[in-house]
Amino acid sequence: MGKSMIERKGISLFGRAYGKIPTVLLLALIVFLFLLPHLVGKYVMYMTMHILILSVFSLGFNLLLGYTGLLSFGQAGFYACGAYGCAKILLVIPSLLPGIICGILFAGVFALILGFLCIRHTRIYFAMLTLCFGMMIYSLAWKWRTMTGGDDGLIGIPRAPLEIPGILSIDMSGMGNYYYFVLIVCLLAIMLLYRIVNSPFGLTLQGIRDSESRIAFTGISVKNYRLIAFTIAGLYAGLAGALIPPLENTVTPPLAHWTHSAEPVMATLLGGIYTFSGPIAGAFLFYVIKDIIVRFTEYWLIWLGAIVLALVMGLPGGVVSIFQRRLIPWIRLQFAKGSPR
Repeated sequence: MGKSMIERKGISLFGRAYGKIPTVLLLALIVFLFLLPHLVGKYVMYMTMHILILSVFSLGFNLLLGYTGLLSFGQAGFYACGAYGCAKILLVIPSLLPGIICGILFAGVFALILGFLCIRHTRIYFAMLTLCFGMMIYSLAWKWRTMTGGDDGLIGIPRAPLEIPGILSIDMSGMGNYYYFVLIVCLLAIMLLYRIVNSPFGLTLQGIRDSESRIAFTGISVKNYRLIAFTIAGLYAGLAGALIPPLENTVTPPLAHWTHSAEPVMATLLGGIYTFSGPIAGAFLFYVIKDIIVRFTEYWLIWLGAIVLALVMGLPGGVVSIFQRRLIPWIRLQFAKGSPR
């Protein structure tokens, strides 16, 4: 009897330890990201910031595709709204926080207005509408020279200090300080979206994706939920875009082009549509593959497309599915072998 109780307790402890493995790995990754500026140079920090920004951009996109079942090709338009909104504020008010907030709100307003027109349709009609509206924003960025600088874009955007009157003032001119700002903002955005997709609201979106008619029969307004999801995705695209001007010190019309909307699509397909961490893993892979290819050939777009296509076709569930199907069962087996008999 005593031995049986010990065995059960041992198995229970192993089970708890196994359940904590993802949390431990996540904490280790976060600690590594905070230590990164002390371990690497400016180029790796620059690349890491772009990966974090694309992760936020892709997570917002996947709220539409993976959780709501809506494919949008116009997210670059909201990305550009966030970038231009932030840039215009920073050129007038040299303070980082108002610029980021205004960029997010500017993108959110556009997403709310255009979403009201787009969510009435689904499937290919929705995709084409978002593509058209995204290209309209691109045309505005290209032609409205008094506001956007036209094909020259907006240049000389300062990396303004982070100021909260009477509380703090942090100089952001150095790459290291801005890296920590981007890291903290992106981590908070990821945590918030994780809470959203695991809330009753997120479960309702998944229900709409799986069976729109059944959700409608329960009395839930499908259009309202789609509009909210579309607006949140626009806000996340705006946040990602708003983080770009202080980093690059310039904003140009190609940010709004439909080809830029393809980046979160490819990142999400690479990582996995139906997993929360898929777009994050995909963003990392996308930039690593791109960085390696451009070192060897000027025709990097062809090779990047071929590699992404091969990975997507070879791994239909995304790269994260490998860990779910292979690594996690392997870890479970090792715990089972090591557990007391």
